[in-house]
Amino acid sequence: MRGRKPKPTALKTLEGNPGKRPLNAREPHAKPEVPDCPEHLDDIARAEWFRTAKVLIDMGLLTLADRSALAAYCVAYSRWVHAEEQVKKYGTIVKSPAKGFPMKSPYLTVADQAMEAMRKLMVEFGLTPSSRSRI
Repeated sequence: MRGRKPKPTALKTLEGNPGKRPLNAREPHAKPEVPDCPEHLDDIARAEWFRTAKVLIDMGLLTLADRSALAAYCVAYSRWVHAEEQVKKYGTIVKSPAKGFPMKSPYLTVADQAMEAMRKLMVEFGLTPSSRSRI
């Protein structure tokens, strides 16, 4: 799909619909509700689940349909925390196992990938300053 992502009708209503375009009257509506925390989340991801769920429910943006997306965010958050702990422990440059040459820490790559996954999901949920300003 090209172009901007379509905004949910609720966001258009909150913004005031300055373009006066017709709103989608057939858009499905789910009531704000906190889904059950998935069992597979580790302790760090579980703590982030409850912290983030509270923020999203207070904003009226969390429904049962968002369970998988929130779980994915929490897994990425946990992965990022674990990788950053290893970067702190071993540094950003490590010796390659084969020849001992300096190389970028694999943990740094994991941290960067997890951070990018988190960023994308935070934007979807309105958890960044710029995405929140569009709500």
